[in-house]
Amino acid sequence: MKTWMKLALAVVLATGIAAAAGLYTAWRYVETPVEAESNATTVFRVETGESLRGVSAKLEEEGLIRHAEVFRTYGRYRKLPLQAGEFELSRAMSPRQILEVLAFGKPILYRLSFAEGLTMREVAQAVNATGLTTSERFLAACRDRDYLLSKGINATDAEGYLFPETYFFARIPDQNPYPILDALLEHFRASVADLPQAGDPAALHRLVILASLVEKETAVPAERPTVAGVYANRLRLGMLLQCDPTIIYGLGETFDGNLRRSHLQDASNPYNTYVHPGLPPGPICSPGKASLQAASSPEEHDFLYFVARSDGSHQFSRTLREHTNAVIRHQRKGRPFPTGNTQGD
Repeated sequence: MKTWMKLALAVVLATGIAAAAGLYTAWRYVETPVEAESNATTVFRVETGESLRGVSAKLEEEGLIRHAEVFRTYGRYRKLPLQAGEFELSRAMSPRQILEVLAFGKPILYRLSFAEGLTMREVAQAVNATGLTTSERFLAACRDRDYLLSKGINATDAEGYLFPETYFFARIPDQNPYPILDALLEHFRASVADLPQAGDPAALHRLVILASLVEKETAVPAERPTVAGVYANRLRLGMLLQCDPTIIYGLGETFDGNLRRSHLQDASNPYNTYVHPGLPPGPICSPGKASLQAASSPEEHDFLYFVARSDGSHQFSRTLREHTNAVIRHQRKGRPFPTGNTQGD
């Protein structure tokens, strides 16, 4: 074999060996974790718009990978877009696994859950507990009139429209409260979509107000349409609603748990339905779907009064005499105006 051919072959072989060695080194890097036996995990955050270079540097700083520049080169080769959010990573994960989690994995989700009958402030406290945003920011968003109008809500705030349910959210950049509020309002909108009042913001607002009274007055599901019917009858006849929970809502943080006769006579409380006719100025809590449906289609009957029994259910009456007897029977040790019951005129 001629000398030049031998030289060429040697070069080819050397190049091939070097390439193979390079490929092996690259493969070993992407498949080798920093600490294979580690059981510890860490929460790693990728900010919106953060570059691959920045993510690579942070991964190395937190001891999740070696050689940030090599990881960055590998990421550019894979051409995988990184998600924003928080991810659970481990030193036992290889660079390939880490990159794929950041590209395709599910971000850590935070649970927000609240029951029917909570006020806007109470919902804000539940939101604050998730750490996703503060109660102050959430309440400010709830009072954003232009935003509410864009959502078809004809109200000064989102009281009553924060639909009670369990939600899951990824970490939100800058503690922005609007994605959370969006989800609650969208769930509300979906829940009332089949109700006849859904297309008219004014009618919908009246419905939410009535539903909030129903929600606060009874925890017995079967009674909700009946309670709604009592209020519908009293509104139709021009009678005062005399709903204790509205007064309590109007008292706000000054309410000490005792509803007094002076509270029922206080005309300065706009939510005092013992003094002011018609519905109160706004909802007093966030009603659930059952109360919204009951308020949308109140039961047709001739009851005008109800009083709580000891088991939490209610006795309904048609006349003031019947109601007075029911109050004596069920509320003998109570106040002259038992909390949570519609009273006579």
